Amino acid sequence: MSIEAVKMKHEEQLMRLPNVTGVGIGERAGKTVIKVFVTRKVPESALRPQEIVPKSLEGYETDVEEIGVVTAQPR
Repeated sequence: MSIEAVKMKHEEQLMRLPNVTGVGIGERAGKTVIKVFVTRKVPESALRPQEIVPKSLEGYETDVEEIGVVTAQPR
């Protein structure tokens, strides 16, 4: 399955996790990964097991990136 298909398959589930504001495809260390954007990163120890972003999805690594609060910009 392509990374795009895996991202689409899991996006709704990931968006339900605390602080998650978006899901995309990006790069880390020269490798294509599924990016999970959060308002702020918190230690795994502060989350319940079901709230933790998986390290990988169907063989594709994930990368959690803190981006802060997302707001619409004026035109």
